[in-house]
Amino acid sequence: MEKRERVILHSDLNNFFASVEIARNPALAGKPLIVCGDPKERHGIVLAKNEEAKKLGIKTAETVYSALKKCPDLQMVGSHFHDYSAYSKKVMEIYGRFTEKVEACSIDECALDMTESTQLFGSGREIAECIRETVKKELNLTVSIGVSFNKVFEKFSSELKKPDAVTEVSRQNYRQVVWPLPVSELLLVGRSTAETLHKIGVYTIGDLARADEELVIRFLGKRGRQVCVYARGEDEEPVHWEKKKEDVKSIGNSTTLPKDITNREEIKRWFYVLSESVAARLRDADVGRANTVHIVVRNEHLEDTTCQKKVAPTALCGDIAKTAFELFCKHFPLGTKVRMLGITVSGFDHHIEQMSLDSLLSGESASYEKKERAENAIAKIREKYGYATVQRGVVLEDEKLNGLDIRGKKE
Repeated sequence: MEKRERVILHSDLNNFFASVEIARNPALAGKPLIVCGDPKERHGIVLAKNEEAKKLGIKTAETVYSALKKCPDLQMVGSHFHDYSAYSKKVMEIYGRFTEKVEACSIDECALDMTESTQLFGSGREIAECIRETVKKELNLTVSIGVSFNKVFEKFSSELKKPDAVTEVSRQNYRQVVWPLPVSELLLVGRSTAETLHKIGVYTIGDLARADEELVIRFLGKRGRQVCVYARGEDEEPVHWEKKKEDVKSIGNSTTLPKDITNREEIKRWFYVLSESVAARLRDADVGRANTVHIVVRNEHLEDTTCQKKVAPTALCGDIAKTAFELFCKHFPLGTKVRMLGITVSGFDHHIEQMSLDSLLSGESASYEKKERAENAIAKIREKYGYATVQRGVVLEDEKLNGLDIRGKKE
């Protein structure tokens, strides 16, 4: 029996946070808009922006002060993470009408295996167009969707045309669409790797696909074989679709920064922003506390470094962010240029933890419960009145490092 060609979609909700704010308040449509820390005080950082703001040169992670200099009439709204989570779940429900094989890559991106679904709903492109139109009609959001026969090309194709578009990289056209592009556009090929490939005459993805694999491996090591596989369109990684709660092994979030950053205070703020999201997802997933914090840091050469640390079981944003920042300060020297940051927690306790006698006598349990009640109370306030109603000082550009000097040691 002939093996059926895989049909993989990658969905990417356009300007997701800003788009949800406009869906909640249609009067904001068509105006330059940012989602930021504290609109009333007009400070903090830009967490998200819409297309109109993007055209004015406004970038994620720049200060609100800087954004206002570019556009004095900029519309500013606070973050409402509960709403973003709710909209994400609604979009996932739409995907679920077509397939159960949905892999959530982030709150606004998913990979979907539609191989079997094509027998019911038509071709991959037809399904993608139907999803795009349904999301727009039911939720007033736009989504860009890539269609391909593997996960590398489906992600790649979703980036080719934005916003509100469907792009297909098929078995028939990938040589015409993908191969002429610079090799640096391929997954796992950062600037440093691209410069190495240039030395052996590889400038485009097509050059890499046609290159002598053993020669590439000689220059790149084990990664060489993988990038050759990607370039030739031979990736076979499956879509890792949603698992049962008891099978969840990790929860995380990451963000690609609009520019390389070196300032540790700015890096710390990003860790707190990411940790807020991770802690919220922990609460929603109801998987208990985590005992390991992992971070991933991508440098200016697009090279990833990961490290991790065991911690006392926790589901608190403050604990997660503090550990992440300590890991960064320990493993990365001053001046490290950072392109992407990510935090993941793992090692879940799915049952109520029985505290040791020592921890009870020391007050550790009471201290944790007090912090947990505070974070849960803040979460409820934000759910009702918006994320910006209660902000951590560090996110609002607090210059203090809360007990850590810039080398990451305790004072």
